[in-house]
Amino acid sequence: MLMQNRVSNFFLVLLALIALYAPFATSANTDDADSDALKAESPVVLPAPAQKSNLLSFYVSPTTTLDFAVDAKSVSVTEEGIVRFVLVITSQSGASNISYEGIRCSTGEKKLYAIGQTNGSWSVARKDVWDTIIDRGINRQHAALAKDYFCETGMVAGRAEVIVDRLRKKKALR
Repeated sequence: MLMQNRVSNFFLVLLALIALYAPFATSANTDDADSDALKAESPVVLPAPAQKSNLLSFYVSPTTTLDFAVDAKSVSVTEEGIVRFVLVITSQSGASNISYEGIRCSTGEKKLYAIGQTNGSWSVARKDVWDTIIDRGINRQHAALAKDYFCETGMVAGRAEVIVDRLRKKKALR
């Protein structure tokens, strides 16, 4: 009886582990959106430093005191459907954070490529991974860009010029 309980417990633990692992497993039969996400990413070419005259502000949240803007000259769309852009976040005191980032519409993810330095150079990001975009709180700038300007039904919502025009006119998709 003791041996039978151990075998039963072993199989229960094994089933639990399989259930936990299953969402992370990938199948050879992926649909187009999944296969786009698995394609090798185009090489990253860091853009010129952001210029204040090229910044296009966008709305993030009524609770934030920060100003969020995208450098119009930096917006690009890759072959695999990633929108790349320079994001400038400025506080009321004038301090700013500058980053070069990407949003992959097919998976709802974001990636940090580099951090802008005060001398106009870039420091490549140490963490080279895609993270899920979170749509809550005051730090929802990526969700605002994805939902309002970059993505529509899991796809990039137009060429770079169309996205920049939408930002310039503050004409959100939704």
